[in-house]
Amino acid sequence: MRIRPANSVRDAEAIAAIYAPFVTDTVVSFEDVPPTADEMSARIERLTHTHPWLVAEDAGEILGYAYACPHRERAAYRWATEVTVYVDPRHHRRGAGRALYAALFEALAESGYRIALAVIGLPNDASVGLHEACGFKLVGVYRRIGFKFDRWWDVGWWQLDLTNDGDDRPPAQA
Repeated sequence: MRIRPANSVRDAEAIAAIYAPFVTDTVVSFEDVPPTADEMSARIERLTHTHPWLVAEDAGEILGYAYACPHRERAAYRWATEVTVYVDPRHHRRGAGRALYAALFEALAESGYRIALAVIGLPNDASVGLHEACGFKLVGVYRRIGFKFDRWWDVGWWQLDLTNDGDDRPPAQA
């Protein structure tokens, strides 16, 4: 398995295909309509100017992907980022999610980001387990905030310190 930067043209169709069932069949994503390959390509293009978007590939097949995006637009939040990972269910529990996250966190730390935030629709034991195994800590739950499949869902927020250096000064750039 190889982790590499996503290519907005070459990888968009596979990424859209991996993501679609999470949109249509689960509350892992709160989107209602799966994005097309063209929309996914545009998302990759838009985000990779400031945040990494990675894919796990094996023998030419995309197994999963991970990316980061801005947490909030206010300047004070510029050292925090939201992260997410999606792995094709055929490849769950084989290390792709952890490998993607390890590479993503390294890239984010090198770029000056200090905090990674993960947002998880609840309940989702598999995602909670992955994030906590990667060092995330639960920091709060929004109750009954997302409405999908004719009911309300809770959303948990998990946080990971990307630096672990104890330095309270912000980096020059993020």
